[in-house]
Amino acid sequence: MTSTRPAPDGVIGVTGEVDELDVLVVGAGFAGLYQLHRLRELGLSAKVYEAGSGLGGIWYWNCYPGARVDTHGPHYQFGHPDLWRGFDYDELYPGYDQVRAYFDHVDATFGLSRDIRYDTRVVGATFDESDRTWTVRTDTGRTARARFVVLCTGIGAKPVMPDIPGLGDFRGICHHSALWPQDGESIDGKRIGVIGTGATGVQLVQECAAVASRLTVFQRTPNLALPMRQRKLDDAAKAELRVGMDAQYAERVDTFGGVEFDFLGETSAEIPAAELREIYEGLWARGGFRFWLGSFFDVFTDEAINTRVYEFWRDKVRERIHDPVVAEKLAPTVPPHPFGVKRPSLEQNYYDVFNQDNVRLVDVNDTPIQRITENGVLTADGVEHELDVLILATGFDMVTGGLTQLDIRGTEGQTMAEQWADGVAAHFGTAVHGFPNLLFLYGPLSPAGFANGPTNAEVQGEEVVMLIDHMNRRGLTRVESTAEADAEWRDHTAEITDGTLFPRARSWYMGANIAGKAPQMLNYPGGLPQYRQKWAESRAAGYAGFELA
Repeated sequence: MTSTRPAPDGVIGVTGEVDELDVLVVGAGFAGLYQLHRLRELGLSAKVYEAGSGLGGIWYWNCYPGARVDTHGPHYQFGHPDLWRGFDYDELYPGYDQVRAYFDHVDATFGLSRDIRYDTRVVGATFDESDRTWTVRTDTGRTARARFVVLCTGIGAKPVMPDIPGLGDFRGICHHSALWPQDGESIDGKRIGVIGTGATGVQLVQECAAVASRLTVFQRTPNLALPMRQRKLDDAAKAELRVGMDAQYAERVDTFGGVEFDFLGETSAEIPAAELREIYEGLWARGGFRFWLGSFFDVFTDEAINTRVYEFWRDKVRERIHDPVVAEKLAPTVPPHPFGVKRPSLEQNYYDVFNQDNVRLVDVNDTPIQRITENGVLTADGVEHELDVLILATGFDMVTGGLTQLDIRGTEGQTMAEQWADGVAAHFGTAVHGFPNLLFLYGPLSPAGFANGPTNAEVQGEEVVMLIDHMNRRGLTRVESTAEADAEWRDHTAEITDGTLFPRARSWYMGANIAGKAPQMLNYPGGLPQYRQKWAESRAAGYAGFELA
């Protein structure tokens, strides 16, 4: 039962009312909404605290021009039949506005907003051993006292501002992509600069190239993007996509990435070159991530195979770029890193826009950015690139940043940032020793960056729900992963990673985009089936790796 009462005397940082809860969920994206719906079904008192003014998590904050899903729309949904049977996206890969409409549909179906407190940012929490309860503080003064806290802050919750001198001097419009104004920004006909060519940068460049008087793209590492094959969906196409969806939703949890396709096999080494090329051509023609996660797994383990795949990608891309100098920058002869070990983006006309007269590519390896000026960007060759709009597509403190930025104190007074200073260890990417009754989804050492968001929210989320239900039915009040289980899961993740080419690239997968971050694989690379199996083994052994009291 939920109750609200005045804050107790003597509770530091508590200035407003207090929600008394069984479970507090932090974040109203896919993971948070799944938790709220399922916990309410179990009869538990639960609320969501959400920093934004609306639903969607990353799809509330990411409203920059071109923001779009890179999973087929029919699978970028929950598998609950009451939801997908009543909703269709208008495009195969929906934009952020359509995803927001989907969240409104989920809300209307399940009535979730009545238990969501918007514009309420969690800033910290402490655990009281005497009654085994968390006291959670927010920036509004509202506080929650909850038996369990489930953090659903996502893998991209902490934007990273670039460390470039003079950033505050720019007189034009300047936004980080993740902090784009909710009511939009007029950029038509303006001189636009985009710093960064990750997934967000690719989407921005495509959109800005169509409306800018001049677009300057500042690239450090080329993006090995894949063809999206985007298309509008009429009623007939929507009906066709819904055929067999019951089975597809049931089966997607048994695929590596939680989508409608899987790897064709472990190895391609014995397949004749002509046959293998025909397979690549078919995957390329179908588009999306099939060329990445729907081919053969040895692309991640065999350098010779990886190079063959890269060369196929390179030649396909170069066919579209007129200037050979630009082609070498965007699709280098020698791979900048193994193919697929940085998360690819999906593109519609990204490479084509560099043929336009109004688009210019600046390689910051050749001419580094010296500083931001009042009028634009000054590079090391002495050129000042004059701009009206500067967009920072400089990414996030991925995977861990959403958790380590919070002042959540464990039983020894430590924060997660302090506990993970030398690297993350977390059982199943869901719990960490020293933080009892605290669970997190879509975070470090979970499938996260390798899995479709809604599928991961359901797979990992259901394990959290079952654990909480298991405790309630047995009268248990405290759960904590063991330090040994945390370390074993970290080592298991590292063992899989060490057999791949992932350590060969400086990527956010490996924590390399943040200075001082301990180098390690931050996402579980074993795939959803193996992840589910590990959880099942723990449950069968009475939740091995957890201490329940």
